[in-house]
This record gives sequence, structure tokens and C-alpha cells, in this order.
Amino acid sequence: MHSDRLLLGPGPSNPYPEAIEALSRPVLGHLDPEFLALVAETAHRLRTVFGTRNRLTLPVSGTGSAGMEACLASLLEPGELAIVGVNGYFGERLCEVARRVGAHVQPVPAPWGQTLDPQALLDAQRQTPQARLVAVVHAETSTGVRNEIAPLRALQDTDTLLLLDTVTSLGGIPVEVDTWGVDACYSATQKCLGAPSGIAPVTLSDRAVARIRDRHAPVCSFYQDLSLLDAYYQGDPPRYHHTASSTLISSVHAGLGRLLQEGLPAVWERHARVGEQLQAALPEHGFVLFAEPGHRLPQLTAARLPEGVGDTAARKALREDFGIEVGSGLGPLAGTGWRIGLMGHNAHPRPLTTFLAALPAILT
Repeated sequence: MHSDRLLLGPGPSNPYPEAIEALSRPVLGHLDPEFLALVAETAHRLRTVFGTRNRLTLPVSGTGSAGMEACLASLLEPGELAIVGVNGYFGERLCEVARRVGAHVQPVPAPWGQTLDPQALLDAQRQTPQARLVAVVHAETSTGVRNEIAPLRALQDTDTLLLLDTVTSLGGIPVEVDTWGVDACYSATQKCLGAPSGIAPVTLSDRAVARIRDRHAPVCSFYQDLSLLDAYYQGDPPRYHHTASSTLISSVHAGLGRLLQEGLPAVWERHARVGEQLQAALPEHGFVLFAEPGHRLPQLTAARLPEGVGDTAARKALREDFGIEVGSGLGPLAGTGWRIGLMGHNAHPRPLTTFLAALPAILT
């Protein structure tokens, strides 16, 4: 017997029906002209969602962490400096991955639950202008905080690149890669894009592409070398790199089609509306919202549990009695809080109403 879950955690979310249907399409070879045309059309759709005209825009094989590693491994060389904004678990992961590719890391911290100060990041770059990149998580999945990115466009007047994590934001709130001067951006498909996990959308500016071309040392990862992936997907002729999944990319292509047919402004408004309704209702059940007002994500809400409610037992009851999954807390919320996602196909009234109706039974 297969379980049927309502996935209201930090990801994965339930995909759009069109994305599920596309998983049954015939498998294509990884160099089949039809497959490469599918990749090109998927990249075209991703450019629209990213808000960019970047030529190098690709569906990278792997989850969001693969996109993170591909960008950091491709853009950083051993001994170079990376400035990283850290106000949650995934800012910390950026630091860890940058260290593993041999970079020196300068964290610019803020308390969990609060937003990063863009000026503090710009000041850190001004004090160390040799920094290769500044990296920031747009939507911090561990806390439900939205960080402000637009002021960081000032980095375009320096030699330091801007790297942006949009794993939880792309498709749920506005992302404007070109307007914000973002040089490298990665995401994931299993959240607001409404597709299964397994693909990491990545886009690079011309500045970032030139940085990879002018490296002194080869990229430390063959599999995640974005220049090799570019030559595979967009080369003339295409150069074999790995056996990409036509099944997953077909599903992502279909999910993006559904999203773009609805229209980005309508999708953003839908996420905002159900997120606001959830955040208004949770305190009535004894929850305490974790992120500071004015910087809360609508698509991912972190909240402390009501006093006396056990995290593990309550999530088990929610899963077993109602078939609903939510995420446990990380960091300061570990064991005491939940992360509740209303993303992609689940950013609709029915999943929200179902969750709220189940709460009284599992909280008592």
C-alpha cells in the first residue's frame, strides 16, 4: 500500500498535476535532439521565472544543494575569499560548502529569525575588496525569513560577484536576477516551482561565465563544473557530460508551464494570500511565529509550538491520523517548533483549510 501525503513541510511539496503526468512520458536518450530541445525550452521558461536574460541558464541534475555546490565550486578557487550572510541553517551550509572547495570564508551574521543587513554585507566587501563573491540566502528555509537583496546590486560596481540562493523563493515570491544584479543564482524544483525534487535550476551572468573561463585551476568537481554542463546542454555540437534524466526534466518543464500559464504575479499573490491566512491563524492555536514582522516568507512559516505540545508526537499524529507532513525545527527551533510550507500546488485554500482543521485534534 502506498501512502498519500499532503506535504506541508519545507519541501518537497505536492507537485502540480501536469508535472506528475509528465513523469509517464517515454524516456529519451540524454543526447537525443528531442531531449536537448526540451532542455532548451525548459531553460527558456526558467529565464522567465528567474527574471533574467542570461544565456547560461540550466536545469542541473541534483537537488538544491547540487546547485549550491555547482556555483561555489565553479566560481571559487582555493585560497579565495567568500563573504557569506548567515542568519540560518542554509547560510551556514553556504559557508561549509565554500570551505570544502578551499575558499576562506568571512561570515556576516544576524540572529536566527532576523533579516540580514545588506549594508553590513556591502561594508564587509568594501573592507575586503579582493573577495571573490558575496553569497546570500534569499528565503532562509530554517527560519521563514526573507532577506533583502536589491541593495546588493551595488556589488556590480566592484569585482566581487553576487551569489543568491533562491531554493525556497523561486516561484513563490518575486525573484529579479537581472534587476538585482545577481551574478549566480540557484534554486530547486520541489518547492514553489511545483515539480518533483532532483533538478537544480541555475543561472549565471556574463561576469560569472567569464570568471569560470579565466580560472587558474580547474573546477574541483567534474560533475558540477558549470562550464562542462553548458557545453553539454548548449554546445554546438553538444558534448557528452553525464546521463541526464529526460523524465525529471519533462516534469519540470510541465510544472513551469503550469506556473507560467497562471502568470507569475497571480502565483505570487496566491502564495501571499494563503501564507498570510496561515500566519494569522497559528497564534489562535497557541503557536508563536519565529520570523520578525515585515520579513516573513508567505510560503514557509516557522513557528514555536504551543507550550506543552511535544514536537515528535504531534507530527506523528498529524502524519498518521491525517496524512499531513510538516517539518521539524532547526537550530533554535529544534524540538520546539515546526516549519510549515504552502508552496507551489499546495499554495491553495484546500491544503491550508485541511491543515487548520486537523490542528485541534493533534494539539489536544
